[in-house]
Amino acid sequence: MVNRLGYGLLYLTLGIIAIFQVYPLVWLFFFSLKDNQEVFNNSPFALPTSPKWENYTKVWTEGNISLYFFNSVWITTVSVLLTVLLASFVTFAITRMKWKFSKLVLGLFMVGLMIPVHSTLIPLFSFFLKVNLIDHPLSVVLSYTAFNLPITIMILMGFYYTLPREVEEAAIIDGCSIHRIFFQITLPMTAPVLSTTVIINMIYNWNEFVFINTFISSDKYKTLTVGIQNFIGQYMTEWGAIGATLMISIIPILIAFFFFSNRIVEGIAAGSVKG
Repeated sequence: MVNRLGYGLLYLTLGIIAIFQVYPLVWLFFFSLKDNQEVFNNSPFALPTSPKWENYTKVWTEGNISLYFFNSVWITTVSVLLTVLLASFVTFAITRMKWKFSKLVLGLFMVGLMIPVHSTLIPLFSFFLKVNLIDHPLSVVLSYTAFNLPITIMILMGFYYTLPREVEEAAIIDGCSIHRIFFQITLPMTAPVLSTTVIINMIYNWNEFVFINTFISSDKYKTLTVGIQNFIGQYMTEWGAIGATLMISIIPILIAFFFFSNRIVEGIAAGSVKG
């Protein structure tokens, strides 16, 4: 009886927390279907009397949101793939190979966790300016990759230490090269934790604002986070359209998190227990 009461209170508490977390998203969705008259004359909690789906069409075509959305997709995808691949290389070299400076290299990567992003903006801007990468998407991809490598390596390392070495030793006896061991044996075995790192990197890259706003000035390379700012400045009086723009920027992350949230927990849990 006591256990049932405890579980009941727990589920009730979690349900209330879930409502408070989900409600702003629901409110934003209904807000995006209103026009200015409904926004200002009706209660902010009222449902739209006549949903204005054309708000989404307008921002997608007239507001240049389709270009910003495409830029967010490909920049995020390239950055995530590059980060996860390089982090896997580093983690494999540190945990599965014996070499003199492995601990020093690991320490240098972990120092990256302590460097504030904002303290690097001026040096990075100066560097990219010298190599002609200002207003070029490569500057953003390199920045995302560099700053996400430490946390990605840290997550991967916990999982790599749990992998049995016997599989790799057997492959070596059979004459397998180090490259084949990594790509055909080790990398597939780390699929659960790779899913975790992909999702975490994707959420960070998709929502990132500082690097894009600092290094990119042309509209053709801007992502949704900066593009929304431009759109709001251009369509300040059309609140329904602004709501639709914000909703478009949120939907991909919501979908990804909804389908892969269990992977995040599984990957972190798998790498937290050694042996």
